[in-house]
Amino acid sequence: MQNPLLENFQTPYQSAPFNEIKEEHFLPAFQELIKISEKEIDDIVKNPEAPTFANVIEALAFSGEKLDVVSGIFFNLNSAETTDEIQKIAQEVSPLLTEYSAKISQNEQLFEKIKKVYDEKEKYELNEEQQTLLKETYKGFVRSGALLNESDKEKFKIISIELSKKSLQFGQNVLAETNNYFKHITDEKDLAGIPAPILEQYREEAKERNLDGFVITLQYPSYLPLMTYAENRELRKELALANGKKSFNNNEFDNQNLIKEIVGLKQEKAALLGYKNYADYVLEERMAKSPDKVYTFLNELLEKAKPFAEKEIEELKSLAKADGIDEMESYDHAYYAEKLRKQKFDIDDEELKPYFQLEKVQEAVFGLASKLFQLEFKETDKIQKYHEEVKTYEIFENGEFKALLYVDYFPRKGKRAGAWMTSFKNQFKKNGENSRPHISVVCNFSKPTADTPSLLTFQEVTTLFHEFGHALHGVLANTTYPNLSGTSVKWDFVELPSQFLENFCYEPEFLKTFAKHYKTGETLPDEKINKIAASKNFLEGYQTLRQIGFGLLDMAYHSKNEKINDIKTFEVQETKATNLYPSNPETAMSTSFSHIFQGGYSAGYYSYKWAEVLDADAFQYFKENGIFNPEIAAKYKVLLSSGGTKDPMELYINFRGSEPKVESLLKRAFG
Repeated sequence: MQNPLLENFQTPYQSAPFNEIKEEHFLPAFQELIKISEKEIDDIVKNPEAPTFANVIEALAFSGEKLDVVSGIFFNLNSAETTDEIQKIAQEVSPLLTEYSAKISQNEQLFEKIKKVYDEKEKYELNEEQQTLLKETYKGFVRSGALLNESDKEKFKIISIELSKKSLQFGQNVLAETNNYFKHITDEKDLAGIPAPILEQYREEAKERNLDGFVITLQYPSYLPLMTYAENRELRKELALANGKKSFNNNEFDNQNLIKEIVGLKQEKAALLGYKNYADYVLEERMAKSPDKVYTFLNELLEKAKPFAEKEIEELKSLAKADGIDEMESYDHAYYAEKLRKQKFDIDDEELKPYFQLEKVQEAVFGLASKLFQLEFKETDKIQKYHEEVKTYEIFENGEFKALLYVDYFPRKGKRAGAWMTSFKNQFKKNGENSRPHISVVCNFSKPTADTPSLLTFQEVTTLFHEFGHALHGVLANTTYPNLSGTSVKWDFVELPSQFLENFCYEPEFLKTFAKHYKTGETLPDEKINKIAASKNFLEGYQTLRQIGFGLLDMAYHSKNEKINDIKTFEVQETKATNLYPSNPETAMSTSFSHIFQGGYSAGYYSYKWAEVLDADAFQYFKENGIFNPEIAAKYKVLLSSGGTKDPMELYINFRGSEPKVESLLKRAFG
């Protein structure tokens, strides 16, 4: 069988040939590319010449290039356009890749050569990026078990394979639970309070299922408006219960035992390598360095934020009380938060949405990248796509090709919830050529209807800016080695570019450039723009406490070596200091906490708040000197393009002139 994944892609920029790829191509491609990559490693090991930086460290950095590209294509499809068959292949492929990685990291002869180069590094006159690559390569092998005895190496490999399988299963269970639920409503009276455009969206969903009336799903653009606007409290409760019970239903998609197994395996892995717990293992490679420092950081924020959060919730409770609700529940929060926001700022999402047409918001974010970093975006139809809704753009800098960008904005059955940036191909320099990246931004915004284009809530506007901030980190990458490129940075640094870009959404002079009514072209009135800016810190105390709660729960799972008997009990105990509503015994957050059990945020969820300190401090620098200041933008561009070539604190100080101050965040959040 001819397999396009095994050939050189005869496409523009060697982009993924989606039109030619079939599901049955993936498994044989992985099997063959793993063999090819293993041969590349074997060539490094068997090279009779003395080990050098070039023939060991650089050769290793550039090995497995085609395997990386095919992995990017496959796992991006598994997130954005999955099928039962792709999920089945993922369960077969993940252990193969884990085993392949383990074979490399536990190859004694290869590690001997790496160690020799590392021990003799002084003689090579390496530049800063080469020094970083050498240090990270050596350390990566040690952290992957290179110094273990044979028996422990085998244990390490088995644990890694099991973790890859179980993490995949966790995500597949959450996706199945999300897709399996829908609420069918025939009487429009049950949907009182919900704005007409959302009702139209619910009608469209019903039509797609060949039903009359309305259908609400657990997809974010469907679920959140119901929780925000539905006057029907029982309906809010029902949807919140369904959402909160995802993978907590004691059925085939239940994640409770899977969580215990994942946590146990991570602890075993850390113990094998000589760490007290998995958080110690992870945080050694983060800016925070230790669990103690993370706990100190989170608890300091908790102490500052909690009085504000409690005051905010009292305001919401007084609104609920006026409606006859004596005991406010978590499923009432979004509804009364929207009421209070309208009362305080006289704005609501549905009133603002006509001013945030998706295409105009995208134009704005492209324009911002152009103004700050001299980038130009051209839509192209010559790039193959994995779905007809995907759009593709060529990005240029001063006329020179910089990157490919794929954007995929709307929910589908085969797409997981949320929003993310990823890449199909990293940037690197080889044989005198700067090979440019292929970046993807994936979201779940409301689809356009027959009468209306896709209109975003203001929160969705900030989501698009957030993900585009990550995309710029990839687009501007300018490093030699692919494993130091773009977002390949310390995990608690990776959210700086994304959260930084969100700040522009609250700047009146920038908002005016794109907040225009989709029908009339009228600019959002100054009064509303000023209220958006003023509302930036609305319920900031509550939101901060919520994020701290996620961070504390994550740290508890990964730093406490106690046996977890019951997921719900453990969750309640570890988040009680941040919970401002009664806990419902029928729901659990952990069982759909994909960030830490499927994604890469294990012992790292705190990094969202950590990065907020960085982004508040960085944007303060712009604010003091002009938000489009070209000199500061140029310095920030250096930070973005440097990827993981330097210690992130050094990069930050080079940009800002000093270390970030937590006071910048506190000042922005609480004045």
